[in-house]
Order: sequence, then C-alpha cells, then structure tokens
Amino acid sequence: MRPVARQTTRLAGLVVGLAIASLGLAAETAHAQTQTDQQLKTRVEAALAAAADVPADSITVQVEGGVVTLSGSVVCDACGGNSTPGGTGTVQQSLGAVVRAVPGVERVVFRLRYEPT
Repeated sequence: MRPVARQTTRLAGLVVGLAIASLGLAAETAHAQTQTDQQLKTRVEAALAAAADVPADSITVQVEGGVVTLSGSVVCDACGGNSTPGGTGTVQQSLGAVVRAVPGVERVVFRLRYEPT
C-alpha cells in the first residue's frame, strides 16, 4: 500500500472512531438527562403531595430538560372555561411556588383545566 493511501486509511479510521465515540457520549448524555428528569419529577411530585394548599391528586407532572409541565383538572368555585379564569390565580400561583421551590426546576408550564365545583 502506498504511504498516501495508508495515511488516508488511518485518517478514515480515526474519523470513524471519533464519530462512534461521539455517538456513545450523546447516548450517555441523553440517559443522564432522562435520569435527572425522572429524579426531578419524583421530587416535584413529593413537594406537591406535601403541600396542603394545592390539588396535587389531580395534577400530572412531566419533566423534560428541567422544564416541568403540570396538567390536569382543578376544581374551583369561579371557573368558566379551560383557560385560567378569574379568581383561580391563587391555585396556579400556589402550584407554581411549590414547584419552583424544588431545586433543578428551570421553568413551569401550566396545562390545567379549571372545572366548576
């Protein structure tokens, strides 16, 4: 084999090796993020369950990249639709305060439905 061809083959092998290592690192990072998100979800659910002034039993928690999404139904006295009605801000504020107090929460997204009592 000629020296140039040998160097090209070595370079190609190095590039392939780096690409494989990069894919492995990306998979490791994704796995670590999934574990971190799952741990954060567990901590948020525990904080909601321990809070006396929030309806934690009807709230679903999802976490992706530190962003916590709260979804579910909230029963309230002055509800009139699916968007945040007047008079229910305290429920959402309470939920947000509890969730934001958990270390690792980057942002809170609300996807709540408000239903009359």
